Amino acid sequence: MSTLLRRKHADQHALSATERARVLAEALQTGGAELSDDAVAHARRAINQTRERTALVGGHTVVALAGATGSGKSSTFNALVGEDVSRVGARRPTTATATAAVWGDEPATPLLDWLGVGDRHQVGRQVAQQAAPQVGAAATEEGLAGPGALDGLVLLDLPDFDSRAEAHRQEADRVLQLADVFVWVTDPQKYADARLHDDYIRALAAHDAETVVVLNHADRLTPEGVDQCLADLHRLLVADGLPERTQVIATSARTGAGLDRLRARLAEAVASRTAAERRLTGDLRTSAEALREQVGSVDPQIPAEPGDELVSALGRAAGVPVVLEAVERDYRREAAQMTGWPFTRWGHALRPDPLKRLRLKEDNDLGIEATDVRRTIGRSSLPPPTPAARAAVDLATRRLADESSQGLPTPWAEAVQRAAAPEDNDLVDSLDQTVLAVPLRARRPMWWSVFNALQWLLAITAVAGLVWLLVLMGLGWAQLPVPDSPRLGILPYPLIMLVGGVLLGLLLAALGRPIARAGARRRRDGIGRRFHAAIYDVAQERLVAEVRDVLERHARTRQLLDQARVAP
Repeated sequence: MSTLLRRKHADQHALSATERARVLAEALQTGGAELSDDAVAHARRAINQTRERTALVGGHTVVALAGATGSGKSSTFNALVGEDVSRVGARRPTTATATAAVWGDEPATPLLDWLGVGDRHQVGRQVAQQAAPQVGAAATEEGLAGPGALDGLVLLDLPDFDSRAEAHRQEADRVLQLADVFVWVTDPQKYADARLHDDYIRALAAHDAETVVVLNHADRLTPEGVDQCLADLHRLLVADGLPERTQVIATSARTGAGLDRLRARLAEAVASRTAAERRLTGDLRTSAEALREQVGSVDPQIPAEPGDELVSALGRAAGVPVVLEAVERDYRREAAQMTGWPFTRWGHALRPDPLKRLRLKEDNDLGIEATDVRRTIGRSSLPPPTPAARAAVDLATRRLADESSQGLPTPWAEAVQRAAAPEDNDLVDSLDQTVLAVPLRARRPMWWSVFNALQWLLAITAVAGLVWLLVLMGLGWAQLPVPDSPRLGILPYPLIMLVGGVLLGLLLAALGRPIARAGARRRRDGIGRRFHAAIYDVAQERLVAEVRDVLERHARTRQLLDQARVAP
């Protein structure tokens, strides 16, 4: 009971040939360039053949009689039909194009047009009834070869596959690719022929088409010889990859011996109405198996985020250390301008602006943000990456690719490598635009304003003391009465104001320098975190996400191919 339930459950989930073709087509699209051209072309032919065949209306079963010259293939064909439809002769080659015989009333014209067979013969009901007794009463009694048992059969007599004429061989190969059931006709002299076994039976065994092998001209052998040839031929067929259950039928087109068994076997194939589905499914599975060899069995670990090594290497390649150094120097320069001794600030103003030199700061009087100006300009003046920085990026991206492609076939590993290391100019462009987009300014520190106010107060005090002293000196030089100046001890206020304002201003400027250095480091660290976050996003978007896309395509392709190749 449990076996029946499992079988029913499997049948419910079995893919039809049409569904399998759809799955395989999606696998080709997902796999893309990482799948070999030959395997893809073979799969597309199988997909197109499935779509075309399933689009045809009707339940015909296409059986191809194939064999070498002189095997009696056409004679067997005529014996099964009951009329001399196919020309028989010893002259090589005899059969030039395929000939079709159709049993039953269902129209087969669209199918024959698709097969490309022009020579057609409709087997009449009367002829079919006359042919049934000729091929054996036993099969007729079993209901396997009686009148109407072959309705729906399209029997094809193919050109010899060993014909001297290349066009004949090509025609035989073409029709064999479209047939549902193979009937290989051979004889005691050629049953071990390497061309039959190597080029055809072994090559087509994986396509899972129903296969019947006929040993014709059996009347030329003794019964012991027939048994010996059948056993040896069956051994060769199993070695070619055909299942043990493959039937080998001894026949004689001249005497009619064995044709009843052959006709009964064809009736079984027609009655099952699964030969076409089985052949199409076999072709699709064969294509999926070939493609599956080009996909890894396991998925490497998909990186969740870029590592610090990669972000750091990209930052060096983008010139972030140069920018951070300029930010630090710019902070110290501006701090000196704001907190330095007012009488020497002009010297700092004459020094070049480190950010302007890198085109990372633009003055404008239009109220436009500096970041927008930089984006409009489009490029910075950062120096190109050094060889060491490029080598660090190559090493980090190679490590990302190696860790993400372990166990992948070469085409997929190369795709991961390309994703992890895109074109150098594109990556450099993205990094440069990232540098331009990062704001390099922050709110001015409060201590700048305090120090600036104190410096100007001390400067005004010193200037006032100097002016006071000059006025007193001028009055004395002009021999005019000089008023007494207020004093602090022995020191007059004007001198205290002058000397105190200068000394305190210089002391305040000296005190501001270490504070500015500490602030510059904090500014550098803050801007550095902004750059790290921005470059992290670039690495995530341009590298890790691209690698993840390749690995997800690989996983999806494997899933689809496994689904397409699963046994029905």
